[in-house]
Amino acid sequence: MGLVGSRGAQLASGGLMGRGGFRARLPAFGRHLGERVTVRIGVEEEFHIVEVETGRLAPRADAVLKGLPEPTFTTELQQAAVETNSGVHETLADLYDDVTGARRRLDAAANAHGLAVVAAGTVPLARAADTRPTPGRRYRRMVDDYRLVADEQLICGTHVHVDVPDRDLAVRVMCEVSPWLHALLALSASSPFWANSDTGYASWRTMVWQRWPTAGPPGCFADAAEYDAVVQGLVRSGVISDVGMIYYDIRPSAHQQTLELRICDACPRAETVVLIAGLFRALVTDARARLAAAEPPTCPGRHEWLRAAAWRAARSGLEGALIDPATRREAPAAQVVRSLLGRVRPALEAAGDWPTVRGLAERALADGSAAHRIRRTAHHDDLLACTDLAIAETRGEERPRPRRTAPARRVASPGQAAA
Repeated sequence: MGLVGSRGAQLASGGLMGRGGFRARLPAFGRHLGERVTVRIGVEEEFHIVEVETGRLAPRADAVLKGLPEPTFTTELQQAAVETNSGVHETLADLYDDVTGARRRLDAAANAHGLAVVAAGTVPLARAADTRPTPGRRYRRMVDDYRLVADEQLICGTHVHVDVPDRDLAVRVMCEVSPWLHALLALSASSPFWANSDTGYASWRTMVWQRWPTAGPPGCFADAAEYDAVVQGLVRSGVISDVGMIYYDIRPSAHQQTLELRICDACPRAETVVLIAGLFRALVTDARARLAAAEPPTCPGRHEWLRAAAWRAARSGLEGALIDPATRREAPAAQVVRSLLGRVRPALEAAGDWPTVRGLAERALADGSAAHRIRRTAHHDDLLACTDLAIAETRGEERPRPRRTAPARRVASPGQAAA
């Protein structure tokens, strides 16, 4: 039944985190072109650590993570951020249970120290002065080499892994799915504010992230050997220290047999994470089918427009125009998202994911991006209220919890008035 009917509408509105509702509504993954297949997925989520009373970053990762198991919970470059790593799953229901369970455990650990965690690309009141790098040789080198770029790494993302055991195939699939990744970025957009100001963007995280030398869309490669040669050349150049610093929007994992999506903001709502994971898995499945059926590669080998498409998605989110991959012209975001749904519908139906992913996508289009909700809150209240909203959505709650004391009001800048 997926998201159809009143019970499905309740799921689509959120608030079933931790009560088994999502699992109960999702069919098992399995069928593809008449045969049983297993295409497993996993998610990495990054979270800001903030002081509940002030909304500012708190460099307390070591304290929050104490007692939580590795590698499920790990540190990031800055001590005001942590990462969770899901297990490997076949169904969206299992993935949802894993993601929400990890969020609950992390929230409880943070709450024990008077802190909270936020799944969003940025938090409005973040300042570089409020955090410090995580100890370690690799992080120390990154800070020394990249200076302000590393100091201002006050951003969080969502990464999705999909099984692609053949590395040559993973490289070809990477090329095939790249034209659609900006639509996933638009669905995830959650970072309109930076250093107390409205940036005018839905995903300012994207603009900050693109300052790293290897960030952005990948090139087009014939096979894994060609891709690996380019990566090793970048390492030998000294611009990056290791293959883990390949920050393409999508990449074959260096240590797993997966294709990894990296373009998206961290998402306040866990349902958005599941939506993006379901769409990305379907894109990979669709690309594999297209590659198997086509004699020549369908990718023309020209990807210069992809950076422009990502910029357009970062600027507008779901509230403006995106670039239609078919025409490479501007089109309403809803039209592009529905075109993506149409393209991957056979893969979603084969997986049993169609009702769920369609319902979550329609809810996202109806509600608007997280950036829109955050900006609207700033217009009606203040920036601390924006952080409260993001904390609540990260917890699976629809509304922020009442504050025990009234905070000093932080007035939004003039640019924040646009909802």
